[in-house]
Amino acid sequence: MAAKDDYLIDTMLDMGLLTHEQVEAGRAEAESAGEGVLDTMTKSGSIEPTIVVMAKSTYFGVESVNVSDLRLADDVIGLLPRHVAKKFDAVPVGQSDSGAVVVALADPSDIDAVDGLRHALNRDIELRVTSQADIEASLAKYYGGAARDDGGIGKMIQDITEGEVEINAFKGDVGDDESAVEADAPIIKLVNQVIVDAFKKRASDLHLEPLAKRFRLRFRIDGVCVEQSDLPKRLQAPIIARLKIQAGMSIAERRIPQDGRINVPVGAGGKTIDLRVNCLPTQHGESIVMRILDKSGLKLGLAELGFFADDQQNFERIIGLPDGILLVTGPTGSGKTTTLYSCLNYINRPDRKIITVEDPVEYMLAGINQVQVHEQIGFTFALALRSMLRQSPNVIMLGEIRDMETASIAINASLTGHLVFSTLHTNDAPGAVTRLIDIGVKPFLVASSARCLMAQRLVRKVCKSCGAAHVLDPAEADSIGITPGQVAQASARKGKGCGECNKTGCKGRFGIFEIFNINDEARKMIFDKVPANVLRVKAREMGMRTLREDGVRKVLAGLTTVDEVMRATVTDH
Repeated sequence: MAAKDDYLIDTMLDMGLLTHEQVEAGRAEAESAGEGVLDTMTKSGSIEPTIVVMAKSTYFGVESVNVSDLRLADDVIGLLPRHVAKKFDAVPVGQSDSGAVVVALADPSDIDAVDGLRHALNRDIELRVTSQADIEASLAKYYGGAARDDGGIGKMIQDITEGEVEINAFKGDVGDDESAVEADAPIIKLVNQVIVDAFKKRASDLHLEPLAKRFRLRFRIDGVCVEQSDLPKRLQAPIIARLKIQAGMSIAERRIPQDGRINVPVGAGGKTIDLRVNCLPTQHGESIVMRILDKSGLKLGLAELGFFADDQQNFERIIGLPDGILLVTGPTGSGKTTTLYSCLNYINRPDRKIITVEDPVEYMLAGINQVQVHEQIGFTFALALRSMLRQSPNVIMLGEIRDMETASIAINASLTGHLVFSTLHTNDAPGAVTRLIDIGVKPFLVASSARCLMAQRLVRKVCKSCGAAHVLDPAEADSIGITPGQVAQASARKGKGCGECNKTGCKGRFGIFEIFNINDEARKMIFDKVPANVLRVKAREMGMRTLREDGVRKVLAGLTTVDEVMRATVTDH
Protein backbone atom coordinates (compact mmCIF):
# COMPACT_ATOMS: atom_id res chain seq x y z
CA MET A 1 0.00 0.00 0.00
CA ALA A 2 2.84 2.35 0.89
CA ALA A 3 4.41 1.82 -2.53
CA LYS A 4 1.12 2.73 -4.18
CA ASP A 5 1.05 5.93 -2.14
CA ASP A 6 4.62 6.97 -2.97
CA TYR A 7 3.97 8.25 -6.50
CA LEU A 8 1.17 10.47 -5.24
CA ILE A 9 3.22 11.69 -2.30
CA ASP A 10 6.06 12.63 -4.66
CA THR A 11 3.60 14.42 -6.95
CA MET A 12 2.14 16.39 -4.05
CA LEU A 13 5.59 17.31 -2.81
CA ASP A 14 6.52 18.55 -6.31
CA MET A 15 3.27 20.56 -6.49
CA GLY A 16 3.89 22.08 -3.06
CA LEU A 17 0.72 20.55 -1.64
CA LEU A 18 2.64 18.67 1.10
CA THR A 19 5.78 19.26 3.15
CA HIS A 20 8.40 16.64 3.99
CA GLU A 21 7.60 17.11 7.69
CA GLN A 22 3.93 16.25 7.08
CA VAL A 23 4.92 13.16 5.11
CA GLU A 24 7.29 11.87 7.81
CA ALA A 25 4.69 12.40 10.55
CA GLY A 26 2.08 10.66 8.43
CA ARG A 27 4.40 7.76 7.60
CA ALA A 28 5.14 7.12 11.28
CA GLU A 29 1.44 7.12 12.12
CA ALA A 30 0.64 4.87 9.13
CA GLU A 31 3.22 2.24 10.16
CA SER A 32 1.74 1.93 13.63
CA ALA A 33 -1.77 1.68 12.17
CA GLY A 34 -0.76 -0.70 9.37
CA GLU A 35 -2.34 1.54 6.70
CA GLY A 36 -1.24 3.54 3.68
CA VAL A 37 0.26 6.95 4.34
CA LEU A 38 -2.35 8.92 2.40
CA ASP A 39 -5.23 6.93 3.91
CA THR A 40 -3.95 7.70 7.39
CA MET A 41 -3.36 11.39 6.66
CA THR A 42 -6.80 11.76 5.09
CA LYS A 43 -8.55 10.09 8.03
CA SER A 44 -6.69 12.25 10.54
CA GLY A 45 -7.52 15.42 8.61
CA SER A 46 -3.87 16.25 7.88
CA ILE A 47 -4.72 16.60 4.19
CA GLU A 48 -8.00 17.24 2.37
CA PRO A 49 -9.37 14.64 -0.10
CA THR A 50 -9.40 17.38 -2.77
CA ILE A 51 -5.61 17.60 -2.59
CA VAL A 52 -5.30 13.88 -3.33
CA VAL A 53 -7.70 14.31 -6.28
CA MET A 54 -5.55 17.18 -7.65
CA ALA A 55 -2.44 15.00 -7.42
CA LYS A 56 -4.11 12.09 -9.24
CA SER A 57 -5.39 14.45 -11.92
CA THR A 58 -1.89 15.82 -12.50
CA TYR A 59 -0.10 12.43 -12.40
CA PHE A 60 -2.51 10.60 -14.75
CA GLY A 61 -3.34 13.59 -16.96
CA VAL A 62 -7.06 13.11 -16.28
CA GLU A 63 -9.52 15.91 -15.56
CA SER A 64 -10.85 16.11 -12.01
CA VAL A 65 -14.54 16.56 -11.25
CA ASN A 66 -16.52 17.15 -8.05
CA VAL A 67 -19.51 14.91 -8.65
CA SER A 68 -21.20 16.02 -5.42
CA ASP A 69 -21.67 19.47 -7.00
CA LEU A 70 -23.33 18.03 -10.12
CA ARG A 71 -27.05 17.38 -10.63
CA LEU A 72 -27.02 14.32 -12.84
CA ALA A 73 -30.00 13.93 -15.16
CA ASP A 74 -31.89 10.67 -15.36
CA ASP A 75 -30.61 9.95 -18.87
CA VAL A 76 -27.01 10.34 -17.63
CA ILE A 77 -27.61 7.91 -14.75
CA GLY A 78 -29.14 5.54 -17.29
CA LEU A 79 -25.79 5.30 -19.11
CA LEU A 80 -24.42 3.11 -16.31
CA PRO A 81 -26.61 0.32 -14.82
CA ARG A 82 -26.67 0.23 -11.05
CA HIS A 83 -24.98 -3.16 -10.69
CA VAL A 84 -22.13 -1.99 -12.95
CA ALA A 85 -21.72 1.30 -11.08
CA LYS A 86 -21.68 -0.47 -7.70
CA LYS A 87 -19.28 -3.20 -8.87
CA PHE A 88 -16.64 -0.81 -10.20
CA ASP A 89 -17.26 2.18 -7.85
CA ALA A 90 -17.96 4.40 -10.84
CA VAL A 91 -20.33 7.32 -11.46
CA PRO A 92 -21.40 8.46 -14.97
CA VAL A 93 -21.09 12.21 -15.50
CA GLY A 94 -22.04 12.56 -19.17
CA GLN A 95 -21.35 11.60 -22.73
CA SER A 96 -18.59 13.00 -24.96
CA ASP A 97 -19.07 14.34 -28.49
CA SER A 98 -17.58 11.09 -29.82
CA GLY A 99 -20.20 9.04 -27.98
CA ALA A 100 -17.92 7.76 -25.22
CA VAL A 101 -19.35 7.45 -21.71
CA VAL A 102 -17.63 9.88 -19.32
CA VAL A 103 -17.10 8.08 -16.01
CA ALA A 104 -15.68 9.32 -12.69
CA LEU A 105 -13.45 6.96 -10.68
CA ALA A 106 -11.53 7.43 -7.46
CA ASP A 107 -8.53 5.52 -8.85
CA PRO A 108 -7.80 5.98 -12.59
CA SER A 109 -4.91 3.50 -12.28
CA ASP A 110 -7.35 0.63 -11.65
CA ILE A 111 -6.96 -1.09 -15.03
CA ASP A 112 -9.37 -3.89 -14.05
CA ALA A 113 -12.15 -1.38 -13.38
CA VAL A 114 -11.55 0.52 -16.63
CA ASP A 115 -11.49 -2.69 -18.73
CA GLY A 116 -14.52 -4.03 -16.85
CA LEU A 117 -16.49 -0.87 -17.61
CA ARG A 118 -15.59 -1.00 -21.30
CA HIS A 119 -16.59 -4.66 -21.50
CA ALA A 120 -19.87 -4.20 -19.56
CA LEU A 121 -20.98 -1.20 -21.62
CA ASN A 122 -19.41 -2.27 -24.93
CA ARG A 123 -18.53 1.41 -25.46
CA ASP A 124 -15.50 3.66 -25.19
CA ILE A 125 -14.80 5.21 -21.77
CA GLU A 126 -13.47 8.64 -20.90
CA LEU A 127 -12.12 8.90 -17.36
CA ARG A 128 -12.50 11.62 -14.76
CA VAL A 129 -11.08 11.48 -11.24
CA THR A 130 -12.90 12.33 -8.02
CA SER A 131 -12.69 11.43 -4.32
CA GLN A 132 -13.84 8.11 -2.91
CA ALA A 133 -16.22 9.93 -0.57
CA ASP A 134 -17.87 11.65 -3.54
CA ILE A 135 -18.20 8.32 -5.34
CA GLU A 136 -19.92 6.69 -2.35
CA ALA A 137 -22.26 9.65 -1.79
CA SER A 138 -23.24 9.79 -5.47
CA LEU A 139 -23.85 6.04 -5.69
CA ALA A 140 -26.13 6.29 -2.66
CA LYS A 141 -27.91 9.37 -4.02
CA TYR A 142 -28.55 8.20 -7.57
CA TYR A 143 -28.61 4.42 -7.26
CA GLY A 144 -30.16 3.99 -3.83
CA GLY A 145 -28.76 4.13 -0.33
CA ALA A 146 -28.93 6.16 2.86
CA ALA A 147 -27.18 9.32 1.70
CA ARG A 148 -30.48 11.18 1.48
CA ASP A 149 -33.54 10.48 3.59
CA ASP A 150 -36.42 10.12 1.16
CA GLY A 151 -38.60 8.05 3.48
CA GLY A 152 -38.18 4.78 1.57
CA ILE A 153 -38.57 6.36 -1.89
CA GLY A 154 -34.89 5.81 -2.71
CA LYS A 155 -35.10 2.07 -2.05
CA MET A 156 -38.14 1.72 -4.29
CA ILE A 157 -36.48 3.65 -7.10
CA GLN A 158 -33.38 1.48 -6.59
CA ASP A 159 -35.39 -1.74 -7.03
CA ILE A 160 -37.04 -0.41 -10.17
CA THR A 161 -33.77 0.89 -11.61
CA GLU A 162 -32.03 -2.42 -10.95
CA GLY A 163 -34.60 -4.15 -13.11
CA GLU A 164 -35.90 -6.29 -10.26
CA VAL A 165 -39.44 -5.31 -11.28
CA GLU A 166 -41.11 -4.68 -14.61
CA ILE A 167 -42.84 -1.38 -15.33
CA ASN A 168 -45.30 -0.78 -18.14
CA ALA A 169 -43.89 1.85 -20.45
CA PHE A 170 -47.24 3.57 -21.17
CA LYS A 171 -46.13 4.30 -24.69
CA GLY A 172 -48.76 5.51 -27.10
CA ASP A 173 -52.40 6.10 -26.25
CA VAL A 174 -54.07 4.19 -23.44
CA GLY A 175 -57.71 4.05 -22.55
CA ASP A 176 -59.35 4.18 -19.16
CA ASP A 177 -58.20 0.69 -18.32
CA GLU A 178 -57.11 0.60 -14.71
CA SER A 179 -55.45 -2.78 -15.20
CA ALA A 180 -52.79 -1.02 -17.29
CA VAL A 181 -51.54 0.61 -14.11
CA GLU A 182 -52.67 -1.90 -11.51
CA ALA A 183 -50.23 -4.41 -13.01
CA ASP A 184 -47.40 -2.14 -11.88
CA ALA A 185 -47.46 -2.74 -8.12
CA PRO A 186 -44.05 -1.05 -7.60
CA ILE A 187 -45.39 2.19 -9.12
CA ILE A 188 -48.39 2.05 -6.77
CA LYS A 189 -46.09 1.61 -3.78
CA LEU A 190 -43.79 4.40 -4.98
CA VAL A 191 -46.67 6.86 -5.45
CA ASN A 192 -48.12 6.02 -2.04
CA GLN A 193 -44.70 6.37 -0.41
CA VAL A 194 -44.24 9.85 -1.92
CA ILE A 195 -47.59 10.91 -0.44
CA VAL A 196 -46.84 9.39 2.98
CA ASP A 197 -43.39 11.01 3.01
CA ALA A 198 -44.94 14.42 2.23
CA PHE A 199 -47.43 13.96 5.06
CA LYS A 200 -44.68 13.03 7.53
CA LYS A 201 -42.74 16.15 6.56
CA ARG A 202 -45.84 18.32 7.22
CA ALA A 203 -46.14 19.36 3.57
CA SER A 204 -49.31 21.17 2.51
CA ASP A 205 -48.76 20.51 -1.21
CA LEU A 206 -46.90 18.05 -3.43
CA HIS A 207 -45.67 19.27 -6.82
CA LEU A 208 -44.73 16.74 -9.52
CA GLU A 209 -43.31 18.78 -12.38
CA PRO A 210 -42.12 17.33 -15.72
CA LEU A 211 -39.17 19.34 -17.02
CA ALA A 212 -37.09 18.85 -20.16
CA LYS A 213 -34.68 16.33 -18.62
CA ARG A 214 -36.01 15.94 -15.07
CA PHE A 215 -39.13 14.83 -13.25
CA ARG A 216 -38.97 17.24 -10.34
CA LEU A 217 -40.60 16.59 -6.96
CA ARG A 218 -41.17 19.44 -4.51
CA PHE A 219 -43.01 19.67 -1.18
CA ARG A 220 -44.46 22.95 0.07
CA ILE A 221 -43.63 23.02 3.79
CA ASP A 222 -44.79 25.98 5.89
CA GLY A 223 -45.49 27.91 2.71
CA VAL A 224 -42.04 27.38 1.16
CA CYS A 225 -41.30 24.96 -1.70
CA VAL A 226 -38.56 22.48 -0.75
CA GLU A 227 -37.01 20.43 -3.54
CA GLN A 228 -36.73 16.67 -3.02
CA SER A 229 -34.73 14.10 -4.96
CA ASP A 230 -35.96 13.89 -8.56
CA LEU A 231 -38.12 10.98 -9.57
CA PRO A 232 -36.74 8.96 -12.52
CA LYS A 233 -37.71 10.64 -15.80
CA ARG A 234 -38.55 7.29 -17.39
CA LEU A 235 -41.18 6.67 -14.69
CA GLN A 236 -42.95 9.97 -15.43
CA ALA A 237 -45.74 8.48 -17.58
CA PRO A 238 -46.70 5.56 -15.28
CA ILE A 239 -46.56 7.74 -12.15
CA ILE A 240 -48.84 10.38 -13.68
CA ALA A 241 -51.19 7.71 -15.02
CA ARG A 242 -51.39 6.08 -11.58
CA LEU A 243 -52.24 9.37 -9.87
CA LYS A 244 -54.88 10.24 -12.48
CA ILE A 245 -56.57 6.89 -12.01
CA GLN A 246 -56.52 7.27 -8.21
CA ALA A 247 -58.03 10.76 -8.55
CA GLY A 248 -60.80 9.58 -10.87
CA MET A 249 -59.44 11.39 -13.94
CA SER A 250 -59.27 10.14 -17.50
CA ILE A 251 -55.78 8.92 -18.40
CA ALA A 252 -56.70 9.13 -22.08
CA GLU A 253 -57.24 12.90 -21.86
CA ARG A 254 -53.95 14.80 -21.84
CA ARG A 255 -54.95 18.07 -23.51
CA ILE A 256 -57.04 19.81 -20.86
CA PRO A 257 -56.71 20.36 -17.08
CA GLN A 258 -58.50 17.92 -14.78
CA ASP A 259 -59.40 17.91 -11.08
CA GLY A 260 -59.94 15.03 -8.69
CA ARG A 261 -59.55 13.74 -5.16
CA ILE A 262 -57.56 10.92 -3.58
CA ASN A 263 -58.05 9.26 -0.21
CA VAL A 264 -54.84 7.67 1.08
CA PRO A 265 -54.28 5.66 4.31
CA VAL A 266 -51.22 6.74 6.31
CA GLY A 267 -49.82 4.98 9.34
CA ALA A 268 -50.97 1.89 11.16
CA GLY A 269 -53.75 3.59 13.12
CA GLY A 270 -56.19 3.67 10.21
CA LYS A 271 -55.67 7.41 9.63
CA THR A 272 -56.47 8.59 6.12
CA ILE A 273 -55.74 11.89 4.41
CA ASP A 274 -57.63 13.59 1.60
CA LEU A 275 -55.79 15.08 -1.34
CA ARG A 276 -57.22 17.55 -3.83
CA VAL A 277 -55.50 16.86 -7.15
CA ASN A 278 -55.05 19.12 -10.16
CA CYS A 279 -53.50 17.99 -13.43
CA LEU A 280 -52.28 20.64 -15.89
CA PRO A 281 -50.83 19.89 -19.36
CA THR A 282 -47.40 21.54 -19.80
CA GLN A 283 -44.73 21.57 -22.49
CA HIS A 284 -42.95 18.47 -21.17
CA GLY A 285 -45.89 16.47 -19.80
CA GLU A 286 -48.69 16.79 -17.28
CA SER A 287 -47.85 18.66 -14.08
CA ILE A 288 -49.66 17.42 -10.98
CA VAL A 289 -50.20 19.34 -7.76
CA MET A 290 -51.78 17.63 -4.76
CA ARG A 291 -53.08 19.64 -1.80
CA ILE A 292 -53.09 17.68 1.45
CA LEU A 293 -56.35 18.37 3.27
CA ASP A 294 -55.58 17.53 6.89
CA LYS A 295 -58.68 17.93 9.08
CA SER A 296 -56.63 18.13 12.28
CA GLY A 297 -55.90 21.79 11.60
CA LEU A 298 -59.61 22.59 11.59
CA LYS A 299 -60.13 21.52 15.19
CA LEU A 300 -57.74 24.15 16.48
CA GLY A 301 -59.07 26.86 18.73
CA LEU A 302 -58.82 30.49 17.75
CA ALA A 303 -55.74 30.87 19.97
CA GLU A 304 -53.91 28.19 17.96
CA LEU A 305 -54.76 30.03 14.75
CA GLY A 306 -52.71 32.96 16.04
CA PHE A 307 -55.24 35.16 17.84
CA PHE A 308 -54.06 36.95 20.97
CA ALA A 309 -56.54 37.05 23.84
CA ASP A 310 -58.00 40.47 22.98
CA ASP A 311 -58.49 39.67 19.29
CA GLN A 312 -59.86 36.23 20.16
CA GLN A 313 -62.48 37.69 22.50
CA ASN A 314 -63.48 40.23 19.85
CA PHE A 315 -63.69 37.59 17.11
CA GLU A 316 -65.71 35.16 19.25
CA ARG A 317 -68.22 37.96 19.84
CA ILE A 318 -68.50 38.62 16.09
CA ILE A 319 -69.06 34.98 15.07
CA GLY A 320 -71.65 34.64 17.82
CA LEU A 321 -73.90 37.33 16.28
CA PRO A 322 -77.29 36.21 14.92
CA ASP A 323 -76.99 37.92 11.52
CA GLY A 324 -74.75 40.02 9.30
CA ILE A 325 -71.77 39.21 7.12
CA LEU A 326 -68.17 38.46 8.11
CA LEU A 327 -65.59 38.71 5.32
CA VAL A 328 -62.08 37.28 5.55
CA THR A 329 -59.70 38.76 2.96
CA GLY A 330 -56.24 37.94 1.73
CA PRO A 331 -54.37 36.36 -1.20
CA THR A 332 -54.49 32.69 -2.14
CA GLY A 333 -52.76 30.55 0.50
CA SER A 334 -53.23 33.00 3.37
CA GLY A 335 -55.32 30.59 5.46
CA LYS A 336 -58.77 32.15 4.87
CA THR A 337 -60.56 28.82 4.41
CA THR A 338 -58.96 27.28 7.51
CA THR A 339 -60.06 30.28 9.57
CA LEU A 340 -63.65 30.05 8.34
CA TYR A 341 -63.81 26.30 8.92
CA SER A 342 -62.49 26.80 12.45
CA CYS A 343 -65.23 29.40 13.00
CA LEU A 344 -67.86 26.93 11.82
CA ASN A 345 -66.40 24.26 14.09
CA TYR A 346 -66.57 26.73 17.01
CA ILE A 347 -70.27 27.58 16.49
CA ASN A 348 -71.38 24.14 15.29
CA ARG A 349 -74.11 23.09 17.73
CA PRO A 350 -77.23 20.92 17.36
CA ASP A 351 -79.53 23.96 17.61
CA ARG A 352 -77.90 25.67 14.59
CA LYS A 353 -78.29 24.66 10.97
CA ILE A 354 -75.13 25.42 9.00
CA ILE A 355 -74.87 25.15 5.20
CA THR A 356 -71.77 25.81 3.09
CA VAL A 357 -71.48 26.41 -0.67
CA GLU A 358 -67.99 25.65 -1.98
CA ASP A 359 -66.02 24.99 -5.12
CA PRO A 360 -64.60 22.56 -4.32
CA VAL A 361 -65.65 21.17 -0.92
CA GLU A 362 -62.21 20.86 0.69
CA TYR A 363 -62.98 19.36 4.10
CA MET A 364 -65.87 17.13 5.17
CA LEU A 365 -67.24 18.38 8.51
CA ALA A 366 -69.64 16.38 10.69
CA GLY A 367 -73.00 18.03 11.35
CA ILE A 368 -72.70 20.58 8.55
CA ASN A 369 -74.51 20.51 5.18
CA GLN A 370 -71.91 21.08 2.48
CA VAL A 371 -72.84 21.85 -1.12
CA GLN A 372 -70.52 21.42 -4.11
CA VAL A 373 -71.22 23.71 -7.06
CA HIS A 374 -71.00 22.40 -10.64
CA GLU A 375 -70.60 25.23 -13.10
CA GLN A 376 -70.64 22.82 -16.07
CA ILE A 377 -74.26 21.84 -15.44
CA GLY A 378 -75.38 25.30 -14.42
CA PHE A 379 -75.35 24.70 -10.66
CA THR A 380 -73.64 27.98 -9.79
CA PHE A 381 -72.92 29.75 -6.50
CA ALA A 382 -75.93 32.01 -7.06
CA LEU A 383 -78.32 29.11 -7.76
CA ALA A 384 -77.01 27.16 -4.77
CA LEU A 385 -77.44 30.20 -2.52
CA ARG A 386 -81.02 30.77 -3.63
CA SER A 387 -81.91 27.14 -3.01
CA MET A 388 -80.19 26.87 0.35
CA LEU A 389 -82.09 29.87 1.72
CA ARG A 390 -85.24 27.76 1.39
CA GLN A 391 -83.54 25.22 3.68
CA SER A 392 -83.90 27.67 6.59
CA PRO A 393 -80.25 27.82 7.70
CA ASN A 394 -78.94 29.85 10.63
CA VAL A 395 -75.39 30.14 9.30
CA ILE A 396 -74.18 30.21 5.69
CA MET A 397 -70.60 29.89 4.51
CA LEU A 398 -69.90 30.93 0.94
CA GLY A 399 -66.50 29.84 -0.39
CA GLU A 400 -65.84 33.10 -2.20
CA ILE A 401 -67.78 36.16 -3.39
CA ARG A 402 -66.90 36.32 -7.07
CA ASP A 403 -69.56 38.40 -8.85
CA MET A 404 -72.48 40.77 -8.38
CA GLU A 405 -75.15 38.08 -8.32
CA THR A 406 -73.43 36.06 -5.62
CA ALA A 407 -72.59 39.15 -3.58
CA SER A 408 -76.16 40.45 -3.78
CA ILE A 409 -77.71 37.18 -2.60
CA ALA A 410 -75.15 36.78 0.21
CA ILE A 411 -75.74 40.32 1.49
CA ASN A 412 -79.50 40.01 1.24
CA ALA A 413 -79.26 36.75 3.20
CA SER A 414 -77.31 38.56 5.91
CA LEU A 415 -80.06 41.21 6.06
CA THR A 416 -82.80 38.62 6.49
CA GLY A 417 -81.60 37.01 9.69
CA HIS A 418 -78.70 34.83 8.54
CA LEU A 419 -75.07 34.94 9.65
CA VAL A 420 -72.93 34.78 6.49
CA PHE A 421 -69.23 33.92 6.30
CA SER A 422 -67.27 34.42 3.07
CA THR A 423 -63.91 35.41 1.57
CA LEU A 424 -62.65 38.09 -0.80
CA HIS A 425 -59.31 38.68 -2.52
CA THR A 426 -58.19 42.10 -1.25
CA ASN A 427 -54.97 43.37 0.31
CA ASP A 428 -56.43 44.76 3.54
CA ALA A 429 -59.63 44.76 5.58
CA PRO A 430 -61.07 48.18 4.55
CA GLY A 431 -60.37 47.27 0.91
CA ALA A 432 -63.21 44.72 1.10
CA VAL A 433 -65.70 47.62 1.10
CA THR A 434 -64.25 49.06 -2.11
CA ARG A 435 -64.20 45.59 -3.69
CA LEU A 436 -67.89 44.95 -2.94
CA ILE A 437 -68.90 48.36 -4.30
CA ASP A 438 -66.78 47.75 -7.43
CA ILE A 439 -68.56 44.43 -7.95
CA GLY A 440 -71.83 46.37 -8.01
CA VAL A 441 -73.24 46.15 -4.48
CA LYS A 442 -74.95 49.37 -3.35
CA PRO A 443 -73.00 51.18 -0.59
CA PHE A 444 -76.02 51.23 1.74
CA LEU A 445 -76.30 47.44 1.48
CA VAL A 446 -72.62 47.03 2.39
CA ALA A 447 -73.01 49.45 5.30
CA SER A 448 -76.12 47.68 6.60
CA SER A 449 -74.89 44.10 6.33
CA ALA A 450 -71.17 44.15 7.19
CA ARG A 451 -70.34 43.29 10.80
CA CYS A 452 -66.61 42.63 10.53
CA LEU A 453 -63.94 42.72 7.83
CA MET A 454 -60.75 40.81 8.56
CA ALA A 455 -57.53 40.55 6.57
CA GLN A 456 -54.99 37.85 7.38
CA ARG A 457 -51.60 36.47 6.38
CA LEU A 458 -49.60 33.44 7.47
CA VAL A 459 -46.12 33.66 9.00
CA ARG A 460 -43.85 30.87 10.17
CA LYS A 461 -43.39 30.14 13.88
CA VAL A 462 -40.01 30.11 15.58
CA CYS A 463 -39.02 26.46 16.05
CA LYS A 464 -39.65 25.33 19.63
CA SER A 465 -36.69 22.95 19.58
CA CYS A 466 -33.94 25.33 18.48
CA GLY A 467 -35.48 28.75 19.17
CA ALA A 468 -33.37 30.91 21.47
CA ALA A 469 -33.51 34.43 22.84
CA HIS A 470 -32.62 36.99 20.20
CA VAL A 471 -31.67 40.64 20.71
CA LEU A 472 -33.08 42.83 17.94
CA ASP A 473 -30.36 45.09 16.55
CA PRO A 474 -31.33 48.74 15.84
CA ALA A 475 -31.43 48.34 12.05
CA GLU A 476 -33.59 45.22 12.29
CA ALA A 477 -35.99 46.89 14.72
CA ASP A 478 -36.21 50.11 12.69
CA SER A 479 -36.98 48.21 9.48
CA ILE A 480 -40.27 47.04 10.94
CA GLY A 481 -41.11 50.05 13.10
CA ILE A 482 -40.12 48.70 16.53
CA THR A 483 -39.10 51.49 18.90
CA PRO A 484 -36.06 51.32 21.23
CA GLY A 485 -38.47 51.20 24.18
CA GLN A 486 -40.21 48.14 22.72
CA VAL A 487 -36.85 46.45 22.06
CA ALA A 488 -35.94 46.81 25.75
CA GLN A 489 -39.16 45.05 26.78
CA ALA A 490 -39.14 42.44 23.97
CA SER A 491 -38.91 38.67 24.36
CA ALA A 492 -37.80 38.11 20.76
CA ARG A 493 -36.62 34.66 19.71
CA LYS A 494 -34.97 33.17 16.64
CA GLY A 495 -34.34 29.58 15.57
CA LYS A 496 -30.78 28.39 14.98
CA GLY A 497 -31.86 25.50 12.74
CA CYS A 498 -32.14 21.84 13.73
CA GLY A 499 -33.38 18.49 12.50
CA GLU A 500 -36.91 19.21 13.70
CA CYS A 501 -37.28 22.29 11.48
CA ASN A 502 -35.12 21.06 8.57
CA LYS A 503 -32.43 23.64 9.43
CA THR A 504 -34.79 26.57 8.75
CA GLY A 505 -35.28 27.79 12.33
CA CYS A 506 -39.06 27.83 11.76
CA LYS A 507 -41.67 25.12 12.17
CA GLY A 508 -45.40 25.54 11.60
CA ARG A 509 -47.40 28.65 10.75
CA PHE A 510 -50.00 30.88 12.35
CA GLY A 511 -51.94 33.98 11.37
CA ILE A 512 -51.48 37.70 11.77
CA PHE A 513 -54.73 39.63 11.55
CA GLU A 514 -56.24 43.02 10.75
CA ILE A 515 -59.75 43.20 12.25
CA PHE A 516 -62.07 46.06 11.25
CA ASN A 517 -65.24 46.13 13.35
CA ILE A 518 -68.00 48.08 11.59
CA ASN A 519 -69.71 50.55 13.92
CA ASP A 520 -72.22 53.33 13.20
CA GLU A 521 -69.50 55.84 12.33
CA ALA A 522 -67.91 53.43 9.84
CA ARG A 523 -71.34 52.63 8.35
CA LYS A 524 -71.93 56.32 7.63
CA MET A 525 -68.56 56.58 5.87
CA ILE A 526 -69.31 53.47 3.79
CA PHE A 527 -72.76 54.88 2.94
CA ASP A 528 -71.07 58.13 1.84
CA LYS A 529 -68.72 56.07 -0.35
CA VAL A 530 -65.50 57.57 1.04
CA PRO A 531 -62.20 56.48 -0.59
CA ALA A 532 -60.52 53.35 0.78
CA ASN A 533 -57.50 55.25 2.15
CA VAL A 534 -59.77 57.61 4.14
CA LEU A 535 -61.71 54.63 5.50
CA ARG A 536 -58.45 52.94 6.49
CA VAL A 537 -57.29 56.00 8.43
CA LYS A 538 -60.62 56.12 10.24
CA ALA A 539 -60.47 52.38 10.99
CA ARG A 540 -57.06 52.85 12.65
CA GLU A 541 -58.43 55.75 14.69
CA MET A 542 -61.23 53.41 15.81
CA GLY A 543 -58.65 50.90 17.09
CA MET A 544 -57.98 48.62 14.12
CA ARG A 545 -54.53 47.07 14.41
CA THR A 546 -52.86 46.64 11.00
CA LEU A 547 -51.26 43.42 9.75
CA ARG A 548 -47.80 44.90 10.28
CA GLU A 549 -48.68 46.03 13.84
CA ASP A 550 -50.11 42.62 14.74
CA GLY A 551 -46.97 41.02 13.31
CA VAL A 552 -44.78 43.31 15.43
CA ARG A 553 -46.69 42.21 18.55
CA LYS A 554 -45.92 38.61 17.72
CA VAL A 555 -42.24 39.36 17.03
CA LEU A 556 -41.95 41.06 20.43
CA ALA A 557 -43.62 38.02 22.04
CA GLY A 558 -41.05 35.68 20.46
CA LEU A 559 -43.54 33.83 18.26
CA THR A 560 -42.12 34.77 14.86
CA THR A 561 -39.28 36.79 13.34
CA VAL A 562 -38.84 40.21 11.76
CA ASP A 563 -38.02 38.63 8.39
CA GLU A 564 -41.27 36.65 8.39
CA VAL A 565 -43.43 39.69 9.15
CA MET A 566 -41.65 41.81 6.54
CA ARG A 567 -42.14 39.08 3.95
CA ALA A 568 -45.88 38.85 4.63
CA THR A 569 -46.82 42.51 5.11
CA VAL A 570 -46.25 45.99 3.70
CA THR A 571 -45.40 49.11 5.65
CA ASP A 572 -48.26 51.05 7.22
CA HIS A 573 -46.90 54.44 6.23
